[in-house]
Amino acid sequence: MDRPLLPLRSALVFLLAALSGVVAGGLSWLAGEGAARGVLAGLAVTGLATPFFDRLITPGSGETCGKAHTHG
Repeated sequence: MDRPLLPLRSALVFLLAALSGVVAGGLSWLAGEGAARGVLAGLAVTGLATPFFDRLITPGSGETCGKAHTHG
């Protein structure tokens, strides 16, 4: 079994979403909201960041504006 468990794009999306959740939870906890609210904020941001980064990192985005151009 030589293929990876997750494609590189999926791994990057999940990594960025997890990092966003950890940062948001940590900032919430540092703001004095408590550990439970920090965890809930981190989970909420992770859940919202996953589709955001999924749309942001589009497969085959070799074009500059994302629109197909027909020439000639």
